[in-house]
Amino acid sequence: MGDESDEKQDKKKRYQPKKDQPLVLPKTAADKQRMQIEKLMRNTEKDVYIPDRPKDWKPRAPPEFVRDVMGSSAGAGSGEFHVYRGFRRREYARQMFIQGVGEVETKNEEFHKKLEENQKKADNKTAKKRAKRQKKKQKMQEKKKQKLQEEGKGDDSDSKSESEDEKDDNDDDAEENCFVIGGR
Repeated sequence: MGDESDEKQDKKKRYQPKKDQPLVLPKTAADKQRMQIEKLMRNTEKDVYIPDRPKDWKPRAPPEFVRDVMGSSAGAGSGEFHVYRGFRRREYARQMFIQGVGEVETKNEEFHKKLEENQKKADNKTAKKRAKRQKKKQKMQEKKKQKLQEEGKGDDSDSKSESEDEKDDNDDDAEENCFVIGGR
């Protein structure tokens, strides 16, 4: 008898709720989720079970040989109709599955075609803008050359020595400003 009373006391000790944490019932789905996250975060060392994604439903393959060909026609027994009805239901479900898979594939193909078209449009737009930038840059360089040539016509002797100095300066600038994007 002493053993039974000890077991009852052990059970009472095991199943008593913790007194430092009041019992809180979730009122909404968000509350339930919040409580689950809090429970997980209390002990971060404990592994969490994450269930695998459920497998997609796939119908059975159609039978290679159908034995009951009577169907719902006259002359069939009372039990044959139910067999026929089940077979027909499974066949319709299989056909609907095949149609659904086909629709998903066509939508997927359309989506990928649309993505490719959008990518081509974006590439064309980028190339057009790049060409415009290059053209503008080239015009600016030509204007700069013309300006230098016009200045150079007035001072031919000085321009040669200045142009050599500028080339040397440009080389130094190129070494100093090598980190600049689009630099020399």
